[in-house]
Amino acid sequence: MSDAFVVQARCGEARAGLLQTKHGPVETPVFMPVGTQATVKSLAQGDLETLGAQIVLANTYHLAMRPGAGLVRDLGGLHAFMAWPRAILNRFGAAIRCSARRKRRKIDEDGVTFHSHVDGSLQRLTPESAMAIQADLGRDIAMAFDECPASDAPRDDLCRAMERTTRWARRLRGHPRLRRGNLRFRFHRARGH
Repeated sequence: MSDAFVVQARCGEARAGLLQTKHGPVETPVFMPVGTQATVKSLAQGDLETLGAQIVLANTYHLAMRPGAGLVRDLGGLHAFMAWPRAILNRFGAAIRCSARRKRRKIDEDGVTFHSHVDGSLQRLTPESAMAIQADLGRDIAMAFDECPASDAPRDDLCRAMERTTRWARRLRGHPRLRRGNLRFRFHRARGH
């Protein structure tokens, strides 16, 4: 998928483009409804299609905790599980790192240890295990595992989190579960860092 994203227009630093996924094109910028637990609350999938939604965001953390990535995989993946024919983006989101239970989670260079919001069990996620879960879910676009500090964190903490996230993403460059039919990512250094 070397031409997975094609820039169609520019205006200063802004750009509009077309992202080709296995489940159809996505025009960017795009409004992406959030289907945290494989459903967009208060809307049927047909309603989303009627509204013209091109892509849905599904939260990997919530789906991994319940019903479980293995079950979703065994049922045919997220597209079958959700009855959604268009693109799906998975990300872990801030559920683990920005929760009210900050004191109950530990971030280190290898990943995050935390307690499940479902049953309180101790969980461990690394960039690699996060990618494997996303692959089991069967998404079109996987997001690299990221550290998500509080929005009011000091600038130094924000910079450290960005740097750790970048290191985690680099660990995934050759990850075999990323390469199979999914879009590849490139690293762009943010201005001012």
